[in-house]
Amino acid sequence: MITQYVKQTFVSSHRDRGRQKRDFRRLWITRINAAMRVYKVFDSYSKLIHKPYKKKLILNHKMLVQEAVSNPNNLYMIFQ
Repeated sequence: MITQYVKQTFVSSHRDRGRQKRDFRRLWITRINAAMRVYKVFDSYSKLIHKPYKKKLILNHKMLVQEAVSNPNNLYMIFQ
């Protein structure tokens, strides 16, 4: 009985970690998209994400959101 409970908790925790990552990525994309529209940095999200890779900048979604929330002018300067 206890071993089944332990196995189920491992399965649930593994599933929920994946769900949490997915939820955070969705939140970050939403925030980036909102900041992009407010400050008119780019027309589309895909262009915004492609620009750092083109410039060989290593920025992930979390970093972009932190810049967009804390100082939107930096976000504009990074991508122009």
